[in-house]
Amino acid sequence: MFSFTVAALVFGVVFLAELPDKTALAGLMLGTRYRASYVFVGVAAAFAVHVALAIAAGSVLTLLPHRLVQAVVGLLFLAGAAMLLLKKDDGEEEIKKPADQSFWKVSGAGFMLILVAEFGDLTQIMTANLAARYDDPVSVGVGAVLALWSVAGLGIVGGRTLMKRVPLALITRIAAVLMLALAGFSLYEAVAG
Repeated sequence: MFSFTVAALVFGVVFLAELPDKTALAGLMLGTRYRASYVFVGVAAAFAVHVALAIAAGSVLTLLPHRLVQAVVGLLFLAGAAMLLLKKDDGEEEIKKPADQSFWKVSGAGFMLILVAEFGDLTQIMTANLAARYDDPVSVGVGAVLALWSVAGLGIVGGRTLMKRVPLALITRIAAVLMLALAGFSLYEAVAG
């Protein structure tokens, strides 16, 4: 059964973790060079693939003993929070411009950029953890996909304005604190049973 609460929680955590990521900048760069709708279609398709892979990985984790899964999930959330707090700004990545502005070329460029850049990324790992934590793949998948699509849309359409008004360091710290809280809750459940 679909849980709006789980979907909303996943949306918030994934949204905050993805917002300061390099893909928001990549989306912004692609959106300034090409038709925004073409870019969004490619980026959205790549994020859907990533979420499906993460949900599959998280579903496999639910086959393990509950306490072990909670301990692993808690440790992975701790690692994710540490990655957010300790990561250095990589700057903008070089994006090659397709030879023409056709739908397939532009959306294909967006798809390939996100598919490669996001593979094994923090939000993909977080989504797998959340799928294992809540054992609700549909709710987690919907929340994660909507969060990633929202960040992509913001990056493509209005990334510059948002980043001028909300400090990137603040967004990163909020995401890290949320991940620390989820880690603490998961580790507590692993110990308490």
